[in-house]
Amino acid sequence: MIAVSNPLLQWSYVTQNIGTILSALARQAELTVIAVVLGFAISLPLGVLVWRYAKARPAVLGFAGVLYTIPSLALFALVQPIVGYFSTTAAEIPLVSYTLLILVRNILAGLDGVPDDVREAARAMGYAPLAQLLRVDLPLALPSIFAGLRVATVTVVGLVTITTFIGQNVLGQLITQGFEQTYNSPIVVALVLSIALASVGDLLFVGLERVTVRWGRSSRSPA
Repeated sequence: MIAVSNPLLQWSYVTQNIGTILSALARQAELTVIAVVLGFAISLPLGVLVWRYAKARPAVLGFAGVLYTIPSLALFALVQPIVGYFSTTAAEIPLVSYTLLILVRNILAGLDGVPDDVREAARAMGYAPLAQLLRVDLPLALPSIFAGLRVATVTVVGLVTITTFIGQNVLGQLITQGFEQTYNSPIVVALVLSIALASVGDLLFVGLERVTVRWGRSSRSPA
């Protein structure tokens, strides 16, 4: 009787609540994009800085590691009194902070992985440090950087769900609704859409990596 009255998914729930579902999905995607973009904007110069100045690496990675280990609900609760309750900023600060360790580590791994002979050849060709960074080091580090972006995106998609507890209209609201009503359909819909959103983000970066890395190799190849 329980299986009949509360099936895993009722399509009538989807059709009757399509507006609510799409609104939650759009907000989930929006918060994810903002967090990954801001996280990368912070992590790229920070990663380059600690790569140049190795003495700063333990401090930066240690701080990013501490942020990453703070339970998400606790961090959301701590931020709200400072930046405002139920605000986008209160959601984004923790989300961005969780990307830093992932992205900085991968940026460093990519830059550390550039062969020394390639750098020596660039210097022999007269590249200034900034030109070498932009035209040699970062292009060769792209595979590792994109790997970090993929992991960060999937991580953030999952964490955004929790922002429902600070008033964000995301897929987590459907999960909460399902638990409160002992109703499987909204939970299943939220889980499927979260996985789909993470998969789309991952595939977008895979495609962008293929195009960018191929273009970078072509631009450096002899005419």
